[in-house]
Amino acid sequence: MSNPVPFTTKTSPTTLLEQAKWHYEANAEQTIIVLIDGDNEQHVTYGEFFRRASRYASAMENAGVKPGDLVALILQHGEDVLYSFWGAMLLGAVPSIFPFLSDKLDPARYFDSIRKLVDHENVRVVITYDALENDLKSHLANVDTTIINKDTLQPGGDINTYLSMNPAQPEDTAFLQHSSGSTGLQKGVMLSHRAVINQIASYSEAIHLSNDDVIVSWLPLYHDMGLIAGFIMPILQGVKLVLMSPFQWVRDPKILLHAIDHYNGTLCWLPNFAYNFLATRVREQDIESLDLSTLRALVNCSEPVMVDSHTVFLKRFAPYGFSESALTVCYAMAENTFAVTQAGIGTPLTHDTVDRDALMSQRQAKPNDGDSPTLTFVSNGKPVADCVVRVVDENQQDLPERHVGEIALKSTFMLSGYYKRPEATDAVMQDGWYFTGDMGYLANDELYITGRKKDLIIVGGKNVYPQDIENLLNDIPGIHAGRTSAFGVMNDRLGTEDIAIIAEVENGIDPKDRTATAPIIKEVRARIAKNTDVTARYVHIVEPKWLVKTSSGKIARSANRDKYLKEVLKRN
Repeated sequence: MSNPVPFTTKTSPTTLLEQAKWHYEANAEQTIIVLIDGDNEQHVTYGEFFRRASRYASAMENAGVKPGDLVALILQHGEDVLYSFWGAMLLGAVPSIFPFLSDKLDPARYFDSIRKLVDHENVRVVITYDALENDLKSHLANVDTTIINKDTLQPGGDINTYLSMNPAQPEDTAFLQHSSGSTGLQKGVMLSHRAVINQIASYSEAIHLSNDDVIVSWLPLYHDMGLIAGFIMPILQGVKLVLMSPFQWVRDPKILLHAIDHYNGTLCWLPNFAYNFLATRVREQDIESLDLSTLRALVNCSEPVMVDSHTVFLKRFAPYGFSESALTVCYAMAENTFAVTQAGIGTPLTHDTVDRDALMSQRQAKPNDGDSPTLTFVSNGKPVADCVVRVVDENQQDLPERHVGEIALKSTFMLSGYYKRPEATDAVMQDGWYFTGDMGYLANDELYITGRKKDLIIVGGKNVYPQDIENLLNDIPGIHAGRTSAFGVMNDRLGTEDIAIIAEVENGIDPKDRTATAPIIKEVRARIAKNTDVTARYVHIVEPKWLVKTSSGKIARSANRDKYLKEVLKRN
């Protein structure tokens, strides 16, 4: 396929706006985005995309938005959030996509979080939609910000005027990505134009991105995986993007597979849970004659990778042309713009089977050479170009290979800092290094992730990672798959932590019915005892939607621990 528009490169850092101007002038008639909404499909060219973005820029300018102002976008997934995001950047303003209220979020917690963020960050304008406008006005009544309904924006302006303004410099903040969270004040990750350009160049190289690629995504744009891999990168690199709503995907997961088939999709990013979700929730009769052979990389990203998730996905979809060689892994985070490492492009994924007892008691990933219990980790690969990774101890000193410690990184695409949060920035950055809070180890220069430092449960000196326990419980009858939370509760008498499990039941089961829940609790305890060297002291069965989730949809362990202590154990 011929394409006169060049990829971004590390040798010529510029701004996202200059790259956008290049695309608009050189390839205005190229279809860049296909928006899928139910049975409707909208094909958008570069020219149309930036003309619509310029109309949003004009409307925001008329509303008083100036270069450097922070613009919060609280919009449903669709064209409005895409155009308003780039429209804000055309003005030199700083857009940030906030989650909108869904049925998975607690309304009181949601609006409290929005109020704190908008107030603390001095958000100049909040752009939203009808269903949220009145509630936002009520909760932000005493906050100095302007709330605008997208439908009342008065479009106008000329695209050439905005593309010729050049209101931003390479070191200026292009946009904010907010950390996913459920408690406390979320941190706004400041990313400069130069950092984003550098990340896109390095990651494009790591995944062998070409003009012939087609990216298919359902990922939410308020999370780094969706924002960068499923929006910013294809726009900057001139690669076709097929985009659908995450809420539509959850209701009807087969639409992702049909889009890959119909548009010859080659690249797709998924969190680990989605592999199991697709393998178990898509009916055979809905995917007859499906062809997934065009996928060259299905990238597992955003949480620890489970071997079983890859296995179940491959078994289910290999008959439809999906190749094992397309199983790839990326370790990524907003603070690094996106990708830190990449594995599986051009070479098979590496699986590392280690001695479970040595990992738990010695924090060493020793290759297993006997009959002792094991754990298997999937490699997250080697760092992308211009990124360096270390594994350090509690004193931030480098650890030898196969020793588990905190992951630290340095790159040319790191955050400038947390917006208006200097104390939070200082807590995680030192001498140009970012200390991630993730735990892992290096082996043969490849990185393996074992879990989050803050989530680690220490039981009698043994290190237990909650996701390993949660993964054991997913297929227990009566438990809603993916709706368990494991965490530690301090046992003051013994001076160590006890393991607590909260599990949501499937619809139709009464969590207060001991006859119904007793077999579930028994199986939970048995699974944990059989597969680990620890036992669960507390197993609490709850109704659907009891568990607290982060804005990106993950189970929030710390928030659920606090809720459990307060509401169940009655501890302050």
